[in-house]
Amino acid sequence: MKTLDIEAVHAFVLTAELQSFTRAAEALDMTQSAVSLKIKRLEDGLGRQLLERTPRRVRLSSDGSAFLSGARALVAAHQGAMGAFAPKQRRLLLGMSHHIVGAELPQLLRHIGRAEPGLTLEVRIAPSRELLEAFDAGDLDVAIVLRHDSRRQDGKVILRESFGWMGAPDFEHRPGEPLRIATQPQPCSVRAMAVKSLDTSGIAWTETFVGGGVNTIGAAVSAGLAVAALGRRVAPRGTVDMGPRLNLPALPARDVVLYTSLRDQQAKGALKALTAALRSTINR
Repeated sequence: MKTLDIEAVHAFVLTAELQSFTRAAEALDMTQSAVSLKIKRLEDGLGRQLLERTPRRVRLSSDGSAFLSGARALVAAHQGAMGAFAPKQRRLLLGMSHHIVGAELPQLLRHIGRAEPGLTLEVRIAPSRELLEAFDAGDLDVAIVLRHDSRRQDGKVILRESFGWMGAPDFEHRPGEPLRIATQPQPCSVRAMAVKSLDTSGIAWTETFVGGGVNTIGAAVSAGLAVAALGRRVAPRGTVDMGPRLNLPALPARDVVLYTSLRDQQAKGALKALTAALRSTINR
């Protein structure tokens, strides 16, 4: 019976889920070449090609798909066994801007849970301004927010969020009528960015839907009620950037910034997994 290298199996699971050697390496705190080598040795040992490598994407082969479920179970069992020696359960207070998480939130939480199963997560989804105030007051361990200006340059930039005027493909806008938009309630920096962009371009607009969070606004957009300034990464599937069709002004990109003062290994492991998972959602 072959003995599997648990680190190689873990690297395979993460690479398959994140569809990237680079993101898996970030989550494991290894180099990309080390991850690639581990998986290559795993494949050689099994006599099977588990992953199909292309310049833009990593995909599971048919053998990889068959192996993935068992590989996940093996990694989970290993983590469960090691949990016998884990430190006392600790709580991580995590705040994330409601503009940077959408339908992929369960996947993000799954990666944190697998990376640090002994962690109790308390998650708050709220506006960036509110989360920064809570972090500065010591009410959050971690805040992941959008940076809208240059007044504050601390924190770690983890990705660049690009925005578009997202709408349903069948959205109808009649010439001469105000543009129907969906927004967050005031005060909201993304709302302010969108409105300023329209006003500067002399485009008449009207709010036809006001809701909280990407999922709520995305539902209105998918229903064809309005267009909305949304990050392309988290916009609902099936929506498109209506900017070119409607001659709308381009929206500026924004940095996504992570703030934390935690240095313990458990917290660092969870944040590496979260950061890698967030980055893996770009261009999906």
